[in-house]
Amino acid sequence: MSTSRPSAIGGYDDWPATWRAGPVVSGDAVTTELAEMLGVLAPPKAEPIEVDRWHHDGLVTTELSWRTAFGPPTRGWLVRPDDDRTLPGVLALHCHAGVKHCGAERLVTTREPSPGACQLRATLYEEQALADRLARQGFAVLAHDTFAWGSRGFTFDPPPWRLRKTRATYDAMAAEHEATVAKYAGVMGTSFAGAVAHDDLTALSVLAAMPSVDPGRLGVVGFSGGGGRAVHLTALAPEITASVVVCMMSTFAAMFPAYLDAHSWLLATPGIGRDKEWPEYAVARGLHHQLVLYAEDDELFPRQGMHDADTLLRNRFEGARGNYRGVVLPGPHRFDRAMQDLAADFLTDTLAR
Repeated sequence: MSTSRPSAIGGYDDWPATWRAGPVVSGDAVTTELAEMLGVLAPPKAEPIEVDRWHHDGLVTTELSWRTAFGPPTRGWLVRPDDDRTLPGVLALHCHAGVKHCGAERLVTTREPSPGACQLRATLYEEQALADRLARQGFAVLAHDTFAWGSRGFTFDPPPWRLRKTRATYDAMAAEHEATVAKYAGVMGTSFAGAVAHDDLTALSVLAAMPSVDPGRLGVVGFSGGGGRAVHLTALAPEITASVVVCMMSTFAAMFPAYLDAHSWLLATPGIGRDKEWPEYAVARGLHHQLVLYAEDDELFPRQGMHDADTLLRNRFEGARGNYRGVVLPGPHRFDRAMQDLAADFLTDTLAR
C-alpha cells in the first residue's frame, strides 16, 4: 500500500519555490513595513488575455485571464460604459463570505452566473452587481478572483491528508483548509493575507495599464473581507487616490476576547496588531480619500470598536492632505443599494471630477 500523500496545496505546488526566489514588495516606509509583515511577493508584469467580450445595458464587459507569480491563472472581468472615453479606474474586491468556489463573479453580471454567486448577490449585495453599478456611474471597474477563490482556488481531488475523511461541499472543505494554507504560508515567511495582497497588486497593475483607464485616477472598494483587502492595498499602493471600506473596520483592542474568532486569516496575520491598530493601516500615508461605512448592528464587530476606529480615523486624517468620511448606518453586515450609492457618490467626488 502506498504511503505517499497528495499535495496539501493542490494547484499551488510551485508556490514555495517561487516565493523563495522572488523579491518582497518594497517602496516607501508605509509600503515596506506592511509588505514585510504580510510577506507580499512582488507582482509580475501581468499580460492579460481577452477571453470573451459582450455588450449589455449600455456597458461592455470583458472577461480576462492573467498569471501571477504562482498558482493557476486568474480570471477577472473589466466592466465599463460602452464608449471610448478614458475613465478613472476602480478595483472592486469581492468579500470572503465563507464561499470560495466562486470569486469576483458575485460582483459582475457574467454570461452564466453560478448559483453561489447569485445567492451571495441576493443576500449581501441586495441583488446588485457592484461592478456594473459603478461602471454605470462612469468608471472602468475590474473585479478579479483573488488567491484561494474561484479560478485561484485550491484543488481537493484527491483531498489533502487533513481533509481525507471529509465528505462535504467545496466551500466547507475550503473553510477548513484555510488554516492549512495559513500554516504553509507562515513557514515560508509569508501569510494568507500576503498571498491575497500579491494577487490584488497584480490586478491593480492590470487595471492601471488598460488603455481606457487613467492611471492617475485609481480607486478601490471592498466589502467585508474585500474591505480588509482594500485597507492592505491602499497601504501597499500609493497610487490609489480613493479607498472605500465597507463593514470591515474596528480597533483590534475591541476584538478581544470575543470577536476575532469570527474572522478569517485575511485579518488574523500574526503580529499585525502588535504595533498598530487596524484603522492606522487604513490611514496609510494620509494622502488618499477614505470612506468607511459601518453597520451599527454588524455581528462581526463590536460597536465600541467601530466607534473607536471612527474616532481614530477622524483624528489621524485631520490636517492631512487626504480626507476621511465615516458613515454609520443601521442594520446588519451587508453592502446594500443605499451603501453602494454612498460608495459610488464618494468615488465620483474623489475620482471623476
